Amino acid sequence: MPSQKQQQITLLLATFIIAICGLIYELLVSTLSSYLLGDSVYQFSLVIGLFMSSMGIGAWFSRFIERELTRQFIRLQLLVGLLGGLSAPLLFFAFAVLGNYTAFLFIVVILLGSLLGVEVPLIIRILKQHLPLKTNVSNVFTADYIGALIAALVFPLVLMPQLGLMQSGLLIGILNTAVGLLALSVFKDKINQSRTLYHYGFALLTLLVLGFFISSSFVSRMESRLYQDKVIYAANSNYQQRLILTKRGKRLRFYINGALQFDSFDEYRYHESLIHPAMSLVRTPENILILGGGDGLGVRELLKYQTVKKITVVDLDPAVTALFKSNPILQKINNNALTHPKVTLVNQDAWKYLEQDQQLFDVIVIDLPDPNTISLSRLYSNVFYRLVKQHLAQAGVLVTQATSPLYSQKAFWCINKTLAESNPSRTEIKEHWYTLPYHAHIPSFGEWGFILAARQPLAVKQIQLAEKNYRFLEPTSLSQLFQFPKDMQKLKVEVNQLSTHPLLKYYEQGWQKWYR
Repeated sequence: MPSQKQQQITLLLATFIIAICGLIYELLVSTLSSYLLGDSVYQFSLVIGLFMSSMGIGAWFSRFIERELTRQFIRLQLLVGLLGGLSAPLLFFAFAVLGNYTAFLFIVVILLGSLLGVEVPLIIRILKQHLPLKTNVSNVFTADYIGALIAALVFPLVLMPQLGLMQSGLLIGILNTAVGLLALSVFKDKINQSRTLYHYGFALLTLLVLGFFISSSFVSRMESRLYQDKVIYAANSNYQQRLILTKRGKRLRFYINGALQFDSFDEYRYHESLIHPAMSLVRTPENILILGGGDGLGVRELLKYQTVKKITVVDLDPAVTALFKSNPILQKINNNALTHPKVTLVNQDAWKYLEQDQQLFDVIVIDLPDPNTISLSRLYSNVFYRLVKQHLAQAGVLVTQATSPLYSQKAFWCINKTLAESNPSRTEIKEHWYTLPYHAHIPSFGEWGFILAARQPLAVKQIQLAEKNYRFLEPTSLSQLFQFPKDMQKLKVEVNQLSTHPLLKYYEQGWQKWYR
């Protein structure tokens, strides 16, 4: 029979492990909701708020557990292991098949949070026979908080990059179940019908282990249903990004975290519109910087210019650039652009790169994802644009994608105003910057916006398209890109600042109007 000291250590170890499991469940569900629904700030706030309040409900209900506390604790671990381990598959199924994600989200979070809330009060009550209350509370909360720290580090650095959402959830469910079985082995002499609990525990463990090994097949089926095309590539990156490449016939689509990045049938419209007007405004563009654009499609267009000597591509995620650099199907689309000797790949945050690099560029292309999170909105802020402008040659031109002027009208004009009013000068003399907004119809995205910016005045008549193998642009219709109909006209907006992020509000309001 284990000593009281061994029982005490077992319970403190259990506290440490279940603290890790509890926080990872919160992060897991929050991340999954962000992937599927977008708006990460809202999803994380909602899920964590629900979890915490549900834990409070569970803590309150723990007072009604009066008998066989150790047995109830073990049963609790098995229930948490079951629900927590299967939470990600359940929610993914609800989203992809049932189409009722929000209801399932509330049910899973409230149930799981309530169960987690019972754990700590129960452990403190079990331990009261071993140590004084003040020592028990101190030990339990110390183990709990240290466990939470470990979870906060392990989830983004190990679990997400290596296992992804489904396998991470199942692994943590296995860990919870193992805690229950460990406690059962230590306290079996004090528990009635321990054999039955063993049977339940090992059956659950078998289920979760089996789920762990077949989860990849489950995810593939759900993603194929979700994306409606055959998924030919799926991977998790170290930056918590889910990369999906689908194929239907000759048509390829690439997604990051469920958001479409390009469609091979019409991406040329986007990339020709992004690259060629800016390049035509510089007499001899030689040194080019692309922020984002890890797919190499913008680089493909830049390499059509004989004057270009160097192209630097700064993309945060090496998994993206590696995919488009080595995948034979994608190499055909970007014409092996990322392996060209003129191209230098830098996998780094765009902001950090600009702070450290001292080069001046003739053309700077900003091809970053839409500002749908605070972390992305900062890359559309006045402070970031000041930093970008410090790297632009005196006669250089920068261009940025700027979301849809139709679907998110205020966001588009907010980016335009922020670009125009972001003064990079560190002296009292203010530079005047000129912008030239335009748009193009991309069937996969609808009307899409772009903005040119430079120190010198910009006019449509200055844009003289060189003789290139265009599939979309043509000189006779170029001026139409710079004409905005009434429902896309300029609006009164604020400059996007790091302290307030009005752009994020404009962006969300615009897209919600059309699609929610």
